[in-house]
Amino acid sequence: MFTVLKNRTFRHLFAAQVISITGTGLATVALGLIAYDLAGADASIVLGIALTIKMISYVTLAPIAAALASQYPRRNWLVTLDILRALVALALPFVSEIWQIYVLIFVMQASSAGFTPAFQATIPDVLSNEEDYTNALSLSRLAYDIESMLSPSLAALLLTLVAANALFFGTALGFVASALLVVSVALPSPKPSEPKGFYDRTTLGIRIYLKTPRLRGLLGLSAVAAAVSAIVIINTVVIMRAELGLSEHMVALALASFGAGSMLAAFTLPKLLARFQDRPVMISGALIAILAQTGLAAYVSIFGAAVTPVMTSWLLSGLGYSTILTPSGRLLKRSARPEDRPAVFAAQFTLSHGCWLITYPLAGWSMSSLGMVPALLLLNLLALLGLLFALRHWPRHDPESLLHDHPELAADHPHLQDGSGQSPQRHAHPYVIDDLHRAYPPRDR
Repeated sequence: MFTVLKNRTFRHLFAAQVISITGTGLATVALGLIAYDLAGADASIVLGIALTIKMISYVTLAPIAAALASQYPRRNWLVTLDILRALVALALPFVSEIWQIYVLIFVMQASSAGFTPAFQATIPDVLSNEEDYTNALSLSRLAYDIESMLSPSLAALLLTLVAANALFFGTALGFVASALLVVSVALPSPKPSEPKGFYDRTTLGIRIYLKTPRLRGLLGLSAVAAAVSAIVIINTVVIMRAELGLSEHMVALALASFGAGSMLAAFTLPKLLARFQDRPVMISGALIAILAQTGLAAYVSIFGAAVTPVMTSWLLSGLGYSTILTPSGRLLKRSARPEDRPAVFAAQFTLSHGCWLITYPLAGWSMSSLGMVPALLLLNLLALLGLLFALRHWPRHDPESLLHDHPELAADHPHLQDGSGQSPQRHAHPYVIDDLHRAYPPRDR
């Protein structure tokens, strides 16, 4: 996995990612403390609204940002957004009203909605080899998992030395360092072959995504990931503290168990994906997560809540969650031309966060109103529907190259000179949705 770091450009981009997400983790802790200083017992409401603002900005602004990003060199775009996020982080320590938190969080998350898909779409352009790209995806997943486990500890250590507001300066430094690392390398910036209007550029990613069978399958699996992770993220503290009467330390251990499962998947997926196709691997991950949480619901309904079953379920849920999400970049890379990839990555960013926008409040409401077992069953029913949707829309036989017709093109059209087929208008090549291929050809499942 780590051999991919020999590539200088990727090494700098990966370092930028690690520094950036660590700074964001520090900001998350500091934001909670500032919210408590401003709102007291209502801090959870403030943070809940901030999380909602984050998700809404991700869902609504990512396609718009992708349309704007296509007009600028990718390095300039990424650096500008890093600087903007650094400025927001520097402003957060000086907030004195709750509404100011909301405004600054919106600006920061809007910047992230533009930065993250463009950053993710750059990696397959840097690492064209499939094995290298798979290793990069696993390494990226591992970085997120390690950050989620270490950032709270790092924040706690820093808080023994500095005030909570100072953590935001660490966040700003992280974004500045990220910008410097991006500046230090040359990045590819594929341009569309034909200029498009703003509406076409804004909707391009969603249109490609929803017309591509494997990506519709990915949408269903993203719903699975959102459902199983929402139970863990939203309800772990309630399960461990209220249901089991345990300490905050056990809440951290339970979340670490989920992270450990995710890390295990990140380590094993490169070898697994070298032997098996993405579809069976990702669907297996979905089944593992669903069965783990359904099994926990069955155990609790019969024997009552207990620590070991929760920890085991969370470990397997993390394993399944990462097995679903880590290979998703391979599907996105395979399903778009290089110049269209930022739009398609933005579509995945938007649609996947749309799933979380549904599952987060549903997990919270169901736990508080219905209880642990009904909440598990309700979210896992949603996950099961997502899995069935994926199975329905993502064909078992999913080759990159498809034999197809172009009856609308003249026999001497340049596009027809690139493949071989049974007639001048019939040929085969890696098939993606674009101006010449507006829908997938009918084929056997």
